[in-house]
Amino acid sequence: MREFFEVGGRKQSYLDFGGPGRPLLVLHGHYNEASAFGALAEALAPRWRVVALDQRGHGESDRAPGYERDDYVADLVAFHRHLGVGPVPLLGHSLGGVNAYQFAARHPDQVSSLIVEDIGADVDCDWSFTTRLPAHAPSREALVAALGTAAPYLECSFRQTDQGWGFSFGVDDTVLSQKALNGDHWEDWTAVSCPTLLIRGTRSEELAGEHAREMVTRRAGRSRLVELAAGHVVHHDALDQFAAEVAAFLAGPC
Repeated sequence: MREFFEVGGRKQSYLDFGGPGRPLLVLHGHYNEASAFGALAEALAPRWRVVALDQRGHGESDRAPGYERDDYVADLVAFHRHLGVGPVPLLGHSLGGVNAYQFAARHPDQVSSLIVEDIGADVDCDWSFTTRLPAHAPSREALVAALGTAAPYLECSFRQTDQGWGFSFGVDDTVLSQKALNGDHWEDWTAVSCPTLLIRGTRSEELAGEHAREMVTRRAGRSRLVELAAGHVVHHDALDQFAAEVAAFLAGPC
């Protein structure tokens, strides 16, 4: 079910996949939106009720005047307050992963456990792919052809408008967000106190194995690393294994 709330006069959207289970809040990466987690929600049901946010500038949420780190964290504060769920597990992929661990570091009483998918504590994002995205295509088929092998990872964000087929995110907004994502976030990562699972794709070009192992070493006893045969979007490439690791982690003590 799609729901809405307001933050600073902006509309924010989220998908509550429903069910009787405990809530698990989920945050997507760049180029995606809440609907990207539909298959994961199904895999984790009925024990877990996935509630996924369309982050600012993505999906059905409004575009925003800024995409700085503090902006995203403030949105999560408002989202968590709106849901009224108390301390809750939080999962984030890529952009959403940094947002998740920064929120957990700064609001430790609101996060019971944390799952970070394929993003580091020191981020060096390349936005050249973003600037090459087609603004519009005459048909869905033409958009898929233009994206090539990247199409399956972006198709949840496809939208048809009067100008043709494009995306639910803005290219310029995404570049701003990617630039703001870059930097050293070790202070936030090491400040997280809740149990944390870091999931890395072995074919990832975003999170090197050495960096992932250092992240876990710096939080020894409070985090662990799982590596799956996948690229950067692990929940897409290895859904069954990803869901199994997430379910097993969440079933443990929090």
